[in-house]
Amino acid sequence: MVDVSIDGDTAVFELQNLHTLWALRSRLEIPLQHIANVHADPELTMGLFERLKVAGAYFPGVFAAGTFWEEGGLAFWDVHDRGHAIVVELKDETYKRLVVEVPNPADTIDLLQRHLKLARA
Repeated sequence: MVDVSIDGDTAVFELQNLHTLWALRSRLEIPLQHIANVHADPELTMGLFERLKVAGAYFPGVFAAGTFWEEGGLAFWDVHDRGHAIVVELKDETYKRLVVEVPNPADTIDLLQRHLKLARA
């Protein structure tokens, strides 16, 4: 599970509990200017042949946490319950996207989109 907050012009993604061990990260800080889009993805899958684990924990179809190589580049995942996952598309970052499980996807997407509009104004 990931808590998302805004600190000035930066989105902060803070991993909780044992997820910090599985993902080998405790926190990601992304400038709002580097977020291209944020959305839910009802088609999100965690199958065996869709990504290659670079660092972290991966139980295909069940749990993904850490850095993965996907078609087109690196992605950071921390997802167990796909129904609570959001996708944060990035530009000018090491990761091309973040796929993270949050307590309330609709509220988190709204939070990020509101701050993205302010940052782009």
